[in-house]
Amino acid sequence: MKLGLVQYSPAWENQEENILKIESLIKSANKNFDLLIFPEMTLTGFTMNSEKFAEELDGIGTQYFLNLSARLKTNIFAGIIERDGKNMYNSLVHFDSFGLIRARYRKIHPFSYAKEDQFYNAGNETVITQIDKIKFGLSVCYDLRFPELYRLYAKEQVDVLIDIANWPIPRIDHWKTLLKARAIENQCFMIGVNRVGTDPFNTYSGCSAVFDPMGNEIVLVENEEKIIEAEIDLALVNATRNKLPFLQDIKLI
Repeated sequence: MKLGLVQYSPAWENQEENILKIESLIKSANKNFDLLIFPEMTLTGFTMNSEKFAEELDGIGTQYFLNLSARLKTNIFAGIIERDGKNMYNSLVHFDSFGLIRARYRKIHPFSYAKEDQFYNAGNETVITQIDKIKFGLSVCYDLRFPELYRLYAKEQVDVLIDIANWPIPRIDHWKTLLKARAIENQCFMIGVNRVGTDPFNTYSGCSAVFDPMGNEIVLVENEEKIIEAEIDLALVNATRNKLPFLQDIKLI
């Protein structure tokens, strides 16, 4: 499977400008991908202005990624600020290659340190989505610190774990370490897509990365605004789990 990790510097709370930036990056890459993965809150940055930017199906972000996935004929994972009645969620949405919404994951762990829990509701469900029978377990940013979530995915034999983020430089070593740990302990691919640049509160260095089921680094790119290319061999997941059947020995869940 050929992946494109879209590591970019979103303009603060400017959806229209960010759509133009994404279009430019896609044009520059000039490649076909099976899956494009974007950072958390893709078109706004990590804003607490949820009331202004939360959207339903007719929203700017949702409509853009529906059209983009259909135009490119590729799957897309993107961060959408989602409105559901009076509730608002920091969500990861899977737009499939036909331009349809395949799955929607709502961030289970709002980042209370930044008061995210005051502006966004917490999701309460794990979400597994599929591309060509490949199973993906979805998560957003701060979720990465809670290994229990990923154990639930491992019990369902997912092939790939995804985390999209706005993870700042002061804790970037945690990001890299936790991505590697989630891959090792769950014996599957772990993909993290983070932003670069600055917002009014933080600076970001990206370090978007892919780790294989043994925790080996396939790619990790720091401080570059680009679509990072990576290929993963899904046969490696079953091979690792069969050779080292550690997941079968879990006793506590």
